[in-house]
Amino acid sequence: MPALFHRLSAVEYFTFGFGTMVGVAWLVLMDDWLGRGGPAGMMIAFFLGGLLLLPIARVYGSLVRRIPDAGAEIAYTERVFPPLLSFATGWTMVLAYAIVCPWEAVAIGNLLARLVPGLNSWPLYALGGKVIYAPRLALGLVLTAVITLVNLRGIRPSGIFQNVTTFGLLGAFAVFVSLGLTRGHAANMLPLFARPGTAGALLSILLALQVVPYFMTGFESVVKGSEEARQGFDRGQFARVMYLAVVGGSLFYVVIVGAVAFIHPWRDIVSGHVGTEVAFQQAFGSRAIANLVLAAAFLSLLKVFNGNFVAATRLMLAIGRRGLVHPALARVHPRHGTPSAAIWLVAALTAAAAFLGDALLVPISEVGSLAAGVGWLSACVAWLLRVDDEPRWPAYLGAAVAVGIIAMKVLPFVPGSFTWAEWLALAGWLGLGLAFWVTKK
Repeated sequence: MPALFHRLSAVEYFTFGFGTMVGVAWLVLMDDWLGRGGPAGMMIAFFLGGLLLLPIARVYGSLVRRIPDAGAEIAYTERVFPPLLSFATGWTMVLAYAIVCPWEAVAIGNLLARLVPGLNSWPLYALGGKVIYAPRLALGLVLTAVITLVNLRGIRPSGIFQNVTTFGLLGAFAVFVSLGLTRGHAANMLPLFARPGTAGALLSILLALQVVPYFMTGFESVVKGSEEARQGFDRGQFARVMYLAVVGGSLFYVVIVGAVAFIHPWRDIVSGHVGTEVAFQQAFGSRAIANLVLAAAFLSLLKVFNGNFVAATRLMLAIGRRGLVHPALARVHPRHGTPSAAIWLVAALTAAAAFLGDALLVPISEVGSLAAGVGWLSACVAWLLRVDDEPRWPAYLGAAVAVGIIAMKVLPFVPGSFTWAEWLALAGWLGLGLAFWVTKK
């Protein structure tokens, strides 16, 4: 049977880890973020998120050094969990990545409509109070086709694509944030939290923390590509790359939230649904810097789509070759070394979900947080059951963090927990997984 090709270096692993984590939410959801926590609440949440994920990154680094398998969570749990539970864990983690792909397919219309308002024409239908426009939907489907074709051609083209878009984003980010420091005022950041008083500050941080796991998911995508490392690659670098991705992603989010609130009164951003690029444009009185922000966001959208697409397809490949679903998903293209059947399946699911439009964005963030928590918890539990020659505190701490993430989403008395929309999305995904399981033979 054809195997995946060995093409990736530490640079690609970093750009997949960081690039799969940081998308375009910092542009399209800044008003929602600031409305949840205020500048300080959101910055503290992202800082804490990065800090709390480091033990989980250590667990993944230890596991991938021992078991370099694209199945990641499935490979780690298959000897210590019952088959159905191992499959459910892996399938839920697929959701953490696959659900980002339609998010980006929808977000490209949202992003480019800021440059070309004419894209908000030819309304087709409305869903969840949001209108789906034909040009924006078409853009999402075209982008899905482009990412699909890049991935069909091989992991090397996908890695080059990831490098260019990731470092392009970081370069543009450095420019517009540095310029923003010359035009902002600390008074714009007041009040620091979205709710008054000590209790209000704590609630602001809690509500912000609830979406942080979704936007920090991606550092562990590194291990999904572990079978595609270049010959001679030191497996110890997997952990170091994940640490760098977690720290880099956390700092990126902290800085961008602080920069936007510094240059524009954040309450006006929330009440007026002001986008990040508009905040910079108004601060400088120039459309040029807004275009630079949008260009950075466009590069970020491309890389996060590609990174999550790669991670989702590798997990599906691993599920297929274990016989947990129909073995057709285990098919690898003999010439390009890509999981072609899994690529086509993720592409089809992405295209179908793109028809749900902008109403998809916030509920997806919530469901993705739960899915990531389930995957991280399974890895920590598997480590505790399989490894006995390393300190155990990282796995215990990581498991506690994952349990906290899951509890915030499923306990109805916790502010910001799942509504019917999130439960419906999760039930649909689990139902699809059950259908795959039942028909696997």
